[in-house]
Amino acid sequence: MRRLIGGLETTLILFIVCLFASLLIGIILAGIRSAPIKPGQVAVAAFVEYQRNVPLLVHLLVWYFGVASILPNAVGDFANRHGAEFTFAAIALSLYGGAFISEDLRSGLRAIPKTQYESARSIGLSFAQTLWLVILPQAVRHAFPPIVNQVLSLYKNTSVAAVIGVAELMYRSREIATETFRVFEIFSIATVVYFIGSVVLIGGGHACNRWLQIPGSSSR
Repeated sequence: MRRLIGGLETTLILFIVCLFASLLIGIILAGIRSAPIKPGQVAVAAFVEYQRNVPLLVHLLVWYFGVASILPNAVGDFANRHGAEFTFAAIALSLYGGAFISEDLRSGLRAIPKTQYESARSIGLSFAQTLWLVILPQAVRHAFPPIVNQVLSLYKNTSVAAVIGVAELMYRSREIATETFRVFEIFSIATVVYFIGSVVLIGGGHACNRWLQIPGSSSR
């Protein structure tokens, strides 16, 4: 049981780190995609398509085995001594989640009337100020339901990090099941834990939706 709790702690830490990183990456990507700079738009579009159309498992393996192999020896040795598995899993998950969130935010940005941009610019705000102070808060309100879905997916996707040795809940469950042969009991516990976490996130999403007063919103 102690190892399961330790695995759950690692899962929650990985989820929280990736959640904040994904949101930040999503905001940055959506901002660049909305800026009137063609090379930036093309680069972000290509990055988003790559992240969204390659399986998460492949991203994890590319970072852990591919990127790690081209790092200088000193950097690689340092990473291996300080939890390389967790670091590369966090990077892969954050980039993957950030790409999806950026598209949700971009959809929210499209829902904002152009008059909002024109009004903000007419009172002297720069493009960056207009985007950050006027447009983005409204876009978040529109994009909130799908963002909640992405947060829920991110929580469940942390289980994939087990394939590169991150000692999260699924890794510990498999480890204990292999040692004790109590496969059904151990994985049933893991299933219940993931289910409870998902229900909590869904409930939090519904509560935030009501607080934001977004009509017709839902999260699954």
